Amino acid sequence: MDPRLRAAALCGTALAVAGGTVAVFRAWARRRSAVSLPARSAAAAAAADQGKGHGKQILVLGLDGAGKTSILHSLATNHVKRSMAPTEGFNAICINTEESQMEFLEIGGSESLRSYWNMYLPKVLLLVYVVDSADHARLPVAKQLLHQLIQNNSTLPVVVLANKQDLEGAYCITDIHDALALSDIGDERKMFLIGTHVAEDGSEISSSMQDAKELIGQLVLETQ
Repeated sequence: MDPRLRAAALCGTALAVAGGTVAVFRAWARRRSAVSLPARSAAAAAAADQGKGHGKQILVLGLDGAGKTSILHSLATNHVKRSMAPTEGFNAICINTEESQMEFLEIGGSESLRSYWNMYLPKVLLLVYVVDSADHARLPVAKQLLHQLIQNNSTLPVVVLANKQDLEGAYCITDIHDALALSDIGDERKMFLIGTHVAEDGSEISSSMQDAKELIGQLVLETQ
């Protein structure tokens, strides 16, 4: 394992991963305002997507139970809001920042919904891929799906959120990096790995969640 990766992980920072190299990413300290929009049905999300220009959305994917919806609501409000039920279809959330408007589209991670993933991937600015760091048994499936998703798009930026870092037995980000074989994904794309967790309802989001929000916002500005 790259010693820079281990050192950065111990410091709790985000990691930029490209091919076999690792660079430490320093998140922006400035906080931004956020507004949450209600979830929409699959039909409504699909209809809205048809009216959008190419490459305006941020696609949020991951296996069911990874914590995608909780992360999105927490990023939108800057306060923790847990979601216990898996997403049945699509979930759209808009977050306003000082520089831009970030449009997130989450698609549920159950087997019946994964066929939609590839349909939306060519239309997005970047991919946020959420994994449950404590669900060791399904990490091979998460790895396989991630590699299949981006194998035909060598430049799509990817942010991997190693979620549920607060759970007992959760893999640290160095283990998640290895389990997902992120070094094998390619040299051309921008790729980041951040350890996250959603704390108690109503509390402010953790520094790692704020780092993720700042990073995604910067990537959107750079990609547009």
